[in-house]
Amino acid sequence: MTTNTTRALIVGATGISGQALCHAALDAGWTTYGLSRSGSTPVDGVVPVAADLLDVTSLEEALKDVRPEVVFFTAWMKKDSEQENIEVNSATLRNVLNVLGPLDSVKHVALMTGLKHYLGPFDAYGEAVMAETPFHETEDRLDTPNFYYAQEDELFAGAEKFGFGWSVHRAHTISGFAVGNAMNMMLTLSVYASICKELGEKFVFPGSETQWNGLTDLTDADLLAEQMVWAATDDNAHNEAFNIANGDVFRWRWLWPQFAAHFRVEPEGFDTEPRPLEPRMSDAAAAWKRIAEKHDLVESDVSRLASWWHTDGDLGRDMECLTDMNKSKKAGFLGFRSTPDAIASVIQRYRDARLIP
Repeated sequence: MTTNTTRALIVGATGISGQALCHAALDAGWTTYGLSRSGSTPVDGVVPVAADLLDVTSLEEALKDVRPEVVFFTAWMKKDSEQENIEVNSATLRNVLNVLGPLDSVKHVALMTGLKHYLGPFDAYGEAVMAETPFHETEDRLDTPNFYYAQEDELFAGAEKFGFGWSVHRAHTISGFAVGNAMNMMLTLSVYASICKELGEKFVFPGSETQWNGLTDLTDADLLAEQMVWAATDDNAHNEAFNIANGDVFRWRWLWPQFAAHFRVEPEGFDTEPRPLEPRMSDAAAAWKRIAEKHDLVESDVSRLASWWHTDGDLGRDMECLTDMNKSKKAGFLGFRSTPDAIASVIQRYRDARLIP
């Protein structure tokens, strides 16, 4: 049971999901701690906590006086292979649980993962036999290594050992606000559109024909945070895994021109084959520096803003990716977002922060 005196710890507080959770926890009236390696927190009212998730001694020192009732775990580290991803990302969660567990304060741990639970990891996207779309939480795991599975297993083991409740939240591509995040499609596309405008080029869809023409969905970061807070406070959600997406569906051929209109660039759709961003944006650094100077932006390093590889991966999928939300609706979570409205909102937030023109 949570109260307005609840202490919440957000692990990965500077990321897209972490920042949204900081706001949601504060809005719930909770004392909110934000853990990051740097110890910085971009959200006013959050108590910063600095620790290295791979250093148990660092965690013990940082968390000894925090004693949270609720833990939201959103952090991850990208490595060169899925085996390395498994080793590192299972260790980070295991370390946090093993440090906090003996303190006997934790009542609920909410773990954020994603649809790679159904799709497979980055280096084996779509290679296994996948479930039919829309994806349901009851699907069996794929027969391929996946750090999401390893993290779930650490969560289940920690719950068994220390007696806390848990929830897992499988998000699709997340739309939200953060800088320096490894998976930020909305900021990446905003930077790309701004460069197209500066250079007088068309805003070319970089992905596959399947993504251009097929149905898909997205996850708003604030909606994800709402679901995670709900799961920590509602008995119907305890010890369950939930998909989380906005609740509407769209085709990129419909949404792409709307995105282009925010930047007054001419959209161009799929034509014959994918045209990924990473090779096309090899000279983006110089163009972005000019744009930043011209518009007095606060960040002139394009690598801090755009994750070309991740957006290429999401939009280049050659399979349909669609999420079923009925399980959490039946359990009582009825939140939703209009995807076009959510995108417009996050673009405006980036403009207000002077990160894009």
